[in-house]
Amino acid sequence: MPSAHRPARKSAPDAPLIARVHAQLARGGFHSGAELARVLKVSRSAVWKAAVALRELGVVVHAVRNRGYRLPGVCEPLDAMRIRAALATPVRERIRRLEAVWSLPSTNAVLLERNDVPAGRADVLIAEFQSAGRGRRGRAWLAPPGGAICISLGFTFAQLPRDLAALGLAVGVWVLRALRGHTPHELGLKWPNDLTLERRKLGGILIELRAESGGPTYVVIGLGLNVSLGAPLLERIAQTGTRAIDLVAAGVDPARRNAIVASLVEAMVTGLEEFERAGLKPFIEEWRRADTLRGAAVTVHAAQGPTRGIARGIDASGALLVESTAGLQKFVSGEVSVRAET
Repeated sequence: MPSAHRPARKSAPDAPLIARVHAQLARGGFHSGAELARVLKVSRSAVWKAAVALRELGVVVHAVRNRGYRLPGVCEPLDAMRIRAALATPVRERIRRLEAVWSLPSTNAVLLERNDVPAGRADVLIAEFQSAGRGRRGRAWLAPPGGAICISLGFTFAQLPRDLAALGLAVGVWVLRALRGHTPHELGLKWPNDLTLERRKLGGILIELRAESGGPTYVVIGLGLNVSLGAPLLERIAQTGTRAIDLVAAGVDPARRNAIVASLVEAMVTGLEEFERAGLKPFIEEWRRADTLRGAAVTVHAAQGPTRGIARGIDASGALLVESTAGLQKFVSGEVSVRAET
């Protein structure tokens, strides 16, 4: 386990200056403008501009006269080499490419453009910041550099797998499995694609795919996970109608982001192998145990209009069951959104 005070791995010399300044500040403590300028071989003015740019991306950067700049706490920059080294050998052998970059519009969009991932292999792409990060139904995903995990995994099934429409539910189970090794808190799942803590949104899953009739199916699994958002951003998210929370609230050390990513990648790669063989069935009981909606009054917004009733869990195919005045109704992932009524 890396110490919270261990220096971060130096960022690549060709990385953007904003990324290199962030990597230095992520080590914790104050760093003077003169020190940063000397280490990074730039002017103090360039360091100041990088600090301003970080704030514009949502990073909280403290600046104190005669002491310098600092982040509110230690944050481990994402490092592809560390993540790959932490993977079990069988998982590492299934990954064709694993990359960690500073910024992209969308990790999902980049992986969706690839058409050469061999069957049974995976590409993994992680970004510190997404300028056009997306959730379901085109919603924006807000996450500052260092404050979240934005990861996409592209995987090719040799044949169209059973229960493909329920893949997002299986991914939720895999994410919970991965996070159990990092927090003692009980995490939950909200149909169809939300990860929750204390009934607040911890993260979300976005599945996109490209399939051929009866042939290979390429899926991209996008995962956004809040790690350390800070009070101002949590308030900003609340103003959009979403009650968000982060892993820091669950006692997770943000200086272990690379270890968390490695756990997530392992859980997803091994889970995909099992899903390819058996579909949703091996994961459905775990999903039901983590279901935060079961027994709650809900409103389901579908194409035919809102339906109010009591959530009764999911069926064997992953469809949401809602008991309403019209009887027991089924709703399929990708067509509806759900919000528990208070």
